[in-house]
Amino acid sequence: REHALLAFTLGVKQLIVGVNKMDSTEPPYSETRFEEIKKEVSSYIKKIGYNPAAVAFVPISGWHGDNMLEPSTKMPWFKGWNIERKENKEFGKCLIDALDAIQSPSR
Repeated sequence: REHALLAFTLGVKQLIVGVNKMDSTEPPYSETRFEEIKKEVSSYIKKIGYNPAAVAFVPISGWHGDNMLEPSTKMPWFKGWNIERKENKEFGKCLIDALDAIQSPSR
């Protein structure tokens, strides 16, 4: 929470939310738990000033490398993330895709 507030305060316009430790949910890789966290974080970042539709939410497991560089077979329910911006729309399936979708700031 503090990181999102600080980022917005410092002028960071783009945000990616990696929902980590999906391997530790009950049951492991739970879609229900991911959606619960996504809903809660979306509500919070909206209050700060971010548009949740422009934020990629990616379920990951850093320990096992799931959804980091390639789509995970352990989360077949995750069809990918969408970002809707004024300029364009982006779509991807894993964290590296979300990082690649970050736009360079104009100077």
